[in-house]
Amino acid sequence: MVMAAVWQEASRSLPSYWNPPLHQENLHGSERSCTQRVYRRVRVAGQPIIQMNGPPTAPGHADPSPMACDMMSGQTDVDHGPMKKISSMFSSLQEKLHRDKGEKKVLTPPSAPTPRPLPHQDRIPSHGQTFFFEHLVVVSLKKSNGDKGYEPQISYQFPKATNRSQKEEEEKCLKAVTLFCFPEGVNWAPLTEYRSETFSFVLTEIDGSRRNGYCRRLLPHGKGARPPEAYCIISKLACFSLFSKIFDEVEKRRQISMAMIYPFMQSLREAPFPAPGKTVNIKSFIPESGTEIISLTRPQDSWLEHVDFQTLFHCLTDEEVLQVFAATVLERRIVFIAEELSTLSQVLHAVAALLFPFLWQHTFISIVPRVLLDVYLAPTPYLLGIQSTLQRQLTDHTDLLIVDLSAPTGSKFITRIGDEDTLIPAKLQEELLQALCMRRHNASTEELNRVISEAFLTFFMKTVGHFADHVKKSGGGKQAATFQKKSFLKAVEPKSSRTFVKQFVQTQMFDLFIQEEEKQPNHEGFFRKKVAEYQERKKKERMKSGWMKGVVV
Repeated sequence: MVMAAVWQEASRSLPSYWNPPLHQENLHGSERSCTQRVYRRVRVAGQPIIQMNGPPTAPGHADPSPMACDMMSGQTDVDHGPMKKISSMFSSLQEKLHRDKGEKKVLTPPSAPTPRPLPHQDRIPSHGQTFFFEHLVVVSLKKSNGDKGYEPQISYQFPKATNRSQKEEEEKCLKAVTLFCFPEGVNWAPLTEYRSETFSFVLTEIDGSRRNGYCRRLLPHGKGARPPEAYCIISKLACFSLFSKIFDEVEKRRQISMAMIYPFMQSLREAPFPAPGKTVNIKSFIPESGTEIISLTRPQDSWLEHVDFQTLFHCLTDEEVLQVFAATVLERRIVFIAEELSTLSQVLHAVAALLFPFLWQHTFISIVPRVLLDVYLAPTPYLLGIQSTLQRQLTDHTDLLIVDLSAPTGSKFITRIGDEDTLIPAKLQEELLQALCMRRHNASTEELNRVISEAFLTFFMKTVGHFADHVKKSGGGKQAATFQKKSFLKAVEPKSSRTFVKQFVQTQMFDLFIQEEEKQPNHEGFFRKKVAEYQERKKKERMKSGWMKGVVV
């Protein structure tokens, strides 16, 4: 069982800072410095970092500096009780891990982590394309010693390490995988029926690079009661729908023989990852069926390929989604509760996608393992997914928005701050709701993603789309541009939106977005193009409206 140790690492280029606890006054007026931040990490067994600061980065969007679990610097005057409790818990788990292995070792944060390539998994195929995946592992539940329940262990791995150093490196990397494949802990019993489910998580390396974990849990083929097992694919690519289809093929072959998985995954590993909207065909032989052609098509909108909004809008009403969005965009502490792991991972990634073109910069754990549950006590912003069986352990609800995705009827909010329905101006809420109503009941995933993403993208275009007019160079040459915050806020229209925008510009997601714009003030990014299209459309509407008035007169 993988244990964890926590540390914090201050940025070398920026002074450290912490986001104050989300008391009511902090959400409605206190201004935080946007030029200060701290980069923090959560390390698993001294190796890969558990992802704790944001979902997969959208393709083509600048990846922010690596951050992880939001902890406080030792120079703050805040109550350190919860943080001490978390650190103490992780330290004791770490010590237990080393005792079990008969070794004594103290983990310390690296002074200056140097990015280094991993063994064979980062090799690029001869055709210049990226591998579909780095690892496929099967995680099985094995009876632990002393009748303490079951312990997840890797029972199959592809590809195999070719030498000792690769094996040691991969073992360290894959230790975190077992933690997320079975986050409930050791309390399992053999089953005769189990509905399979697919979910995802993210791991972050010391150098800030990110890997996506795609997992399918199911009951292995056999007779009698038996524990479930999990298939997990580790990849640098974010495309949930594509890997879900790959799992269908893996599961089909597993029912025949574990040996049937190898040739399929080898063919997949050698295939080029398709461009957006393109298809790659994989040939695979199955006894009694012959050679099959498996077609894998990548969605056209690559920045939405890791997202499926269907589950989010199935669990919550449109009005409830807007309240969750309002709390998220102002970087509050939000906990989602659900019975199924797939519901948690899909909803959290969907909520994060509503922020596009901005990126969630704080703690993000779509599925919180039992051993990391106390992370909810952190005073900084987060998006956490917690299983219903662990809900009773959330005893402190102060300044939290807790959303029960499994609640059958009534309000889905267990705990609220109370102002979530007023954070976004009424007119903008009405326009968002009208845009969301444009989706069809039986819409495809791609159609649903398009309607919903455009609705929230339009929201940002209306509120902060004029940002480019206020990013100006103070001198010539290669001097970086500067964001003119005061003139930007004065230009916000209508005036009823200014209170919201004033709060939004204090967030880290807006700050880092502007920092990237200051570095490249003249580049034509996706959001700038959409803003230009929107402004041109509004200009034509005003001209048409003026012409119609002239005709009437």
